[in-house]
Amino acid sequence: MTNYIMNENQPKSIIKGNIERVTYHNSENGFCVLKVAVKNKRDLVTVIGNATQVIAGEEVFAEGFWVYDKNHGHQLKANVIKMTIPTSIEGIKKYLSSGLIKGVGKHFANILVTEFKEQVFEVLDNEPEKVNGLPGIGRKRTEQIISAWQEQKEIRKVMVFLHGHGIGTSRAVRIYKTYKEDTISKMQSNPYCLALDIWGIGFKIADQLAQSLGIDKNSIIRAEAGIRHVLNEYSGQGHCAILPNDLLTHCNKILEIDSAIIQQAIINEINNGNVIKEIINNIEFLSLASLYYAEQGIASNISRLIKTPINNLLSDEEIIATAENSSKIIFSDSQKQAILMTIKNKVSIITGGPGVGKTTIVKNIIKILKQLNKYITLCAPTGRAAKKLSESSGFDTKTIHRLLEYKPGVGAKYNQDYQLNTDFLIVDETSMVDVSLMNTLLKAIPTEAGVLFVGDIDQLPSVGPGSVLADMINSEIIPTTRLTEIFRQAQTSKIITNAHKINKGDMPYYQNKPNDDFFFIDLKEPEEIIERMLSIIADKLPKLYNVNSMNDIQVLVPMNRGILGVKNLNLVLQERLNSNKDIVITSMGINYRVGDKVIQTINNYDKEVFNGDIGFIKSINLEEDEIHIKFDERIIEYDRTELDEINLAYAISIHKSQGSEYPVVVIPITMQHYTLLERNLLYTGVTRGKKMIILIGEKKALYMAIKRVSAAKRITTLNQKLLNIIR
Repeated sequence: MTNYIMNENQPKSIIKGNIERVTYHNSENGFCVLKVAVKNKRDLVTVIGNATQVIAGEEVFAEGFWVYDKNHGHQLKANVIKMTIPTSIEGIKKYLSSGLIKGVGKHFANILVTEFKEQVFEVLDNEPEKVNGLPGIGRKRTEQIISAWQEQKEIRKVMVFLHGHGIGTSRAVRIYKTYKEDTISKMQSNPYCLALDIWGIGFKIADQLAQSLGIDKNSIIRAEAGIRHVLNEYSGQGHCAILPNDLLTHCNKILEIDSAIIQQAIINEINNGNVIKEIINNIEFLSLASLYYAEQGIASNISRLIKTPINNLLSDEEIIATAENSSKIIFSDSQKQAILMTIKNKVSIITGGPGVGKTTIVKNIIKILKQLNKYITLCAPTGRAAKKLSESSGFDTKTIHRLLEYKPGVGAKYNQDYQLNTDFLIVDETSMVDVSLMNTLLKAIPTEAGVLFVGDIDQLPSVGPGSVLADMINSEIIPTTRLTEIFRQAQTSKIITNAHKINKGDMPYYQNKPNDDFFFIDLKEPEEIIERMLSIIADKLPKLYNVNSMNDIQVLVPMNRGILGVKNLNLVLQERLNSNKDIVITSMGINYRVGDKVIQTINNYDKEVFNGDIGFIKSINLEEDEIHIKFDERIIEYDRTELDEINLAYAISIHKSQGSEYPVVVIPITMQHYTLLERNLLYTGVTRGKKMIILIGEKKALYMAIKRVSAAKRITTLNQKLLNIIR
């Protein structure tokens, strides 16, 4: 319900002035709250409305109606907002120091305006070399300012074009960074390329631009783009293929055009090699070419590795004796089987939940392989998973991307033509590896090398498409050991025993005693849950258990939306845990502060920071318009245009937590999370906790999550392709 009180019969009002402060601006929909200095008005005027780009210091023309807000007083609710480059000295200073030009903050804006007065823009346009030699501005900063100003001019030209066709600022910047000076010509020839080339821009946005540019709704180019969009959406849900009728139904829904056009577009996409048609067991499947060839590549490389004989000089008895003597423990039958299976086969899999001895087995396999003079390589899909394996095994472990020396736009250095120098590869957390990454990895493994895949098949599948670990196990062509026995030292942990209970569909056991490591707090009201969480995280756990609220505690949440979703909990936790408000940089409506806990949300190969990596903001430089984030021991620099790659991480989704481990995990679980409450989601969340798990919420929701096993399985064809290689 709005707070506005407005007399709709009042005449329109017009104001002109300078933007003193941008209180808020949402770059996605353009909504903004501006504080404007208007001539002959003592106080700043508040203007609310929509503008594609707003910069402090700009001159603004706003037309609309005056409204009264119960919380914020009188405001001009503008129907029209127009901006121009400022002409006054103060306006120019604010404009230049707004972060628009990297390298020019408040200090250097003052120097430029003091020297060149109102002609500063003309100097930057026509005689930029005059900047060199001003106080504190040497050759390096001069080049930085000139480069940033020229780029900004080009960006503004592109912005005007894109804004004119309904594209918001943050997306427009991303488009410009991809296509540079070719942006406008690229958009005019085929705007649908946006959906393929640029992260965060899907078919709907590209389609809006295309419609604005006059591309016919019934055009074949639109139908082809719609097909790729549906297939990409399907892959985003984890599927590698789709049934033709499902593709047609989804395309009809989003395109709203004649089916004959869509069917012709499907034929075109198949003929152009963008889509692959495949018939398996008399059922037709359609796949994006990239996913089809990824699955095909996995199958053919597994075949290549399996068909090469293994050279093993130890008997079964010698293998087990070596392992038991070095570790000074007696292995169970299932552990012996896992060790023998790995040493005696070129490709093998070990799967099982927490506390079943996977780590112990891997450590002993490494010892045996070293005795056989094998050169061993260890890797995992994420930085946190790699660090965990390195700590537990005592051997250097790399992420798969770093191991392959992957570079964006170039690909992996190690591939089928230039393979890794290794005798044996161990891949941990394999359930997280999607089809594309697995295909890239397998290509790089030498034919004579052995491979062990380790993972928990009962966790959530990979974020990317495919069910690689499950398909490899279900094909039964790769020797697999499933460990189920919980060992004595693990039986004392309620985290481990309850994880296995949950995985079997049973309610966890808890007593909520001070020395326990598993707690359930039964609350129903969302506001009460939040208050209890804040009390536990900020006060009780640090005092009673000597843990650090920021470093040791991670809130994991089933979903992003709602009062108990990731987004809202991040704001609430930030406010409670981080009091540093002096220096703030804003992006996508989020205020980032020094000390904030943040998460990388996409793979950035240039920075070698990957989706799911968590770091802390160490410094914010408003002069340079950049922040510095510490990920483990590395400090990574981000400028403002790159901040859409990160998010607050006081709370993260359970999906994002895969492969990670935290000392203390707090999980809110209520009926608000109904749509995502499933057994493997809860199981994955609980198995992230190392020392303590706290579930807080409704017992009904907990019961539902444990009992619900999704019937919707990912559509993949890898299992069949693996079966085909032994026929």
